[in-house]
Amino acid sequence: MNNAKLFVIDYRLHGEPKSFIIRLEKLDNLEAWHWASCDAGIGRIGRFAREQVKKTSREHAEKFGLSGVQWRRSDARAQA
Repeated sequence: MNNAKLFVIDYRLHGEPKSFIIRLEKLDNLEAWHWASCDAGIGRIGRFAREQVKKTSREHAEKFGLSGVQWRRSDARAQA
């Protein structure tokens, strides 16, 4: 992961605010919802790097109380 960047993902689980940092090459809304669901204990992370795991959808995550997923780059340059 030469081009890996740090991202901050904020979300709410049953109304309680949560936040974490993740290192990925790229991030979009689908990936953010999946990783937020993994952090909340809803989604599944593969055992091996090459294992294909079905991503947790927004609709599925919302059934378990996940909401308000937002993400941003962690460095100040990306926000300027």
